[in-house]
Amino acid sequence: MVSINHYLVLATFMFLCGTLGVLFRRNLLLVLMSIELMLNSVNLVFVSGSRLLGNLDGQVMVFFIITVAACEAGVGLAMVIALFRRYGTVDTNFLRILRG
Repeated sequence: MVSINHYLVLATFMFLCGTLGVLFRRNLLLVLMSIELMLNSVNLVFVSGSRLLGNLDGQVMVFFIITVAACEAGVGLAMVIALFRRYGTVDTNFLRILRG
């Protein structure tokens, strides 16, 4: 039997992998994928808590998070395409050079 502790451990591991991906990756696409992984780990916590409590509030919240994630992916990919067309790279170190 899978308990809520298993879900929480998995969600913590997923969130940690996403955080490390945001902090240490140099490719902007991989950073966006890491943010998506972090949002999915939060979704897992909401769904497991909803299942534990026996109500649908957590699952309704997941729909809002999925909507925000889809908007973030669309805007983020548009920005990545614009940066690639302008500068020819999606490396995050190059973006630090542009800052100043």
